[in-house]
Amino acid sequence: MSTLNTARTTRVAAGAIAALLLLSGCSSKAKDDDKKGDTAAGEVKTGEGISGKTISLGALTDMTGVYATLGKSVTQAQQLYVKQLNADGGVCGYKVELTVRDHGYDPQKAVSAYTELAPKVLGFAQFIGSPFVAAAKPRIDGQDKGLVLPQAWSSALLGSPYIRVIGSTYDIETINAVDFLMKEKGLKKGDKLGHVYFEGDYGESALAGSKHIAKEAGLTVVEQKIKPTDNDMTAQVAALKKAGVKAVVLSAGPRQAASLVGVAAAGGFNVPIIGNNSAFAPQLLATQAGPALAKNYWVASPSLPIGADTPGAKKLVADYQKAYPKDSLDNGVVAGWTAAAAFGEALKKACASKDLTREGVDKALLTIDALDTGFGIPQNFTDPKAPSSKESVILQPDKSSTGGMKVVQQPSASTVAEAYTPSA
Repeated sequence: MSTLNTARTTRVAAGAIAALLLLSGCSSKAKDDDKKGDTAAGEVKTGEGISGKTISLGALTDMTGVYATLGKSVTQAQQLYVKQLNADGGVCGYKVELTVRDHGYDPQKAVSAYTELAPKVLGFAQFIGSPFVAAAKPRIDGQDKGLVLPQAWSSALLGSPYIRVIGSTYDIETINAVDFLMKEKGLKKGDKLGHVYFEGDYGESALAGSKHIAKEAGLTVVEQKIKPTDNDMTAQVAALKKAGVKAVVLSAGPRQAASLVGVAAAGGFNVPIIGNNSAFAPQLLATQAGPALAKNYWVASPSLPIGADTPGAKKLVADYQKAYPKDSLDNGVVAGWTAAAAFGEALKKACASKDLTREGVDKALLTIDALDTGFGIPQNFTDPKAPSSKESVILQPDKSSTGGMKVVQQPSASTVAEAYTPSA
């Protein structure tokens, strides 16, 4: 299975990159045509993605695939941010426009959507999917050079001045997660740690974290690699139970979390399970797996949850519920809002420097060293080789909490995470 999955991942990534390279020449004319706005708006320098009085940003999301629930929340939060930004006068007299494309967590659709929008937008306030961002990285870095704030936390994305990971990368997040298991849930030296993970950049990055802390703490990692289309975790639970693991890390999606935790509970496999930030949606609490999730599942997150007791969180909850009264709250709202706010802050600083070109916005982000959007963890964007934070919050599913999650450990970075340097 491992060899087959690796080959498939390699083919997908190679195919995606080849498609990008094949189509990369298509954007040169559009880029030249966009230069006509260079002296608009009181001598503020402009370029690609700005036409007339509009700044165009892209959002490559998943509203129909494995992360559909979170993708919707991320996108609506960003649309809310843009609406409020424009109501306050926009940026340098320009209105901001968000152009959304749903790729359904499909590699070819993701690459196609990026290729379509790249010549037309100043940058991307959202790009869901570590493997897809990684596939686009050669073109982003080599040709387009527009700021991309991905909803992806793979360490493979570090090192680019244009792709900026917001919050701790999956490897660091996993280190913090396992540290929590050891301090609070009885995992100890000599134990076996199970790790169920998606093939590709997301899962491999998280696995690097579990292997690192396992080496430091004297644990043994038992691996179970899966595909995003694998929704039934019965075989994985059986394998981990047979191996005698004492805790499990899950680096997958909400569907896999519901299956893994539910199957484990039904089979009397009562070990603590903790997921990366992408591995939960509050809608799961209404499923058959809900009670098991509330009892024996935790999530590591790059920020406080939407239901946090902070002024920023409370305002966002009120504004979001007013804008989308029929939709539930989850941490996708926080992630989307945080990324949009980071892009918005970069635009404002670029405006102040009278340079709203892609280069100007990229440089502006590098000056932001403590962005606080109201969710507990200041973000530092001054070093492209590092994530904007090494801290994680540990959350637990809870029906009674706004957004379905409560805080069980406040923002912090473990000693192992502090000393760890991610490898891009």
